[in-house]
Formats: sequence, C-alpha cells, structure tokens
Amino acid sequence: MFAADEASRGLGIELLEVGTGSAVLRMTVTPAMVNGHRIAHGGFLFLLADTAFACACNSHGPVTVAAGADVDFVAPAYEGDVLVATATERTRFGRSGLYDVSVLRGDEVIAEFRGRSRTVRGAQPDRSQPVGSQQDRSTQSKESR
Repeated sequence: MFAADEASRGLGIELLEVGTGSAVLRMTVTPAMVNGHRIAHGGFLFLLADTAFACACNSHGPVTVAAGADVDFVAPAYEGDVLVATATERTRFGRSGLYDVSVLRGDEVIAEFRGRSRTVRGAQPDRSQPVGSQQDRSTQSKESR
C-alpha cells in the first residue's frame, strides 16, 4: 500500500518498519511544511501520523480505511526537525480497529493521534508489486536489511 501512496512518498515520508498491527515512519520537516508562525503546519503532522496508522491497520491484509481520527498537538515542530511516527494497534473487533500513533522528535512527543479503522468488505489489497519490491522490503526493520 505504501509503495502506491504518492502523497506520503512525495513529502519524503519513509517507511522504516511495518509489522502486524504496527508501523514506524519518518519525515523531515521541509520549508514548504511550515506555517506563518514558522512552525510545522498541523496538517503535515496529521498526515504523517495518518500514514503510519494506514500502514499499521492495512498490515493484516484486507483493505482497511480510516473511519475517523483525532490528533492532539503537544509541542511545535520546526523546519529541519526529523519526526518519527510509531503506530500501534490497540484492538480490533469485527471490521473495526483502534490505533494509537505517537509522533516524536527524538524523545520529545510532538503529537498523539488515535485512528479508528474499518475493513472494506470484499476489497482486496493490490498484490501487483513484484517479489523483492520496495513494498516487500519495507516489511523488515531497517536494521535487518
């Protein structure tokens, strides 16, 4: 799924790890991502967290989409900051799930995100990526590559 996500990859978001119900992504705040206060625009922080959430909830296989999400901005991020979003599955029930995502700069929490997922009935993931593609390699941690 991430290999086909032009929006996230176009912003330089990198998938570092994905596991069953979890994902870790990284993004560097660019000059184009700061607002008039010279801090990272909240929409970009939300997008990073939402992308981590999407990777985690789609790790089970069936196509899964966001049913809703909330974000709390805890501290500002600035141009040049390297942010890491870690998504963790809290629970799945029926076709629904809850996921928490922490966005950090080093050890400092920048934002906390909670996503609610819904599996789409009858939809199957795109398996057109060849074996050994970027999508397949992203299932390993960076250290194990």
